[in-house]
Amino acid sequence: MTTAARVTNLSECAEILALIQAAFAYMDGRIDPPSSMLRLTEAEVRAQATAGEIWRIQEAAAIVAAVVLTPRQDCLYLGKLSVRADKRGCGHARTLVETAMARARAHGLPAVELQTRIELTENHATFRALGFRETARTAHTGYDRPTSITMRRDVE
Repeated sequence: MTTAARVTNLSECAEILALIQAAFAYMDGRIDPPSSMLRLTEAEVRAQATAGEIWRIQEAAAIVAAVVLTPRQDCLYLGKLSVRADKRGCGHARTLVETAMARARAHGLPAVELQTRIELTENHATFRALGFRETARTAHTGYDRPTSITMRRDVE
């Protein structure tokens, strides 16, 4: 059984940023507007690990999956879920989502919420299979069409 661990060693943040960048690279040219990942810095990853939570899965000496969790007033926001390409299909996303559910319970929050881009239909299917349901469609500033889908999973 794969387990996730909370990032407390800030020296791991550079590796986590590289993982996020590699995992999100396939979106380049597919989504409009471009991913916020393109502007993400190591300093921001360190800040998130300190102010919020980052959880990772490590195999041997390498981080192979990670997720950023941010407590909000009515939910725990799940962001930047990243799995190394050669480790997809191994259950790491499920492990990280279940970790998010446990963290939402620990924070006394009723749900986990995320956003995925309209164009990434394979992500919609993955998150539905992980128990999420669509709750809204939103547009980035300056767009007159939906660009993101909000999905939510209630804490059991």
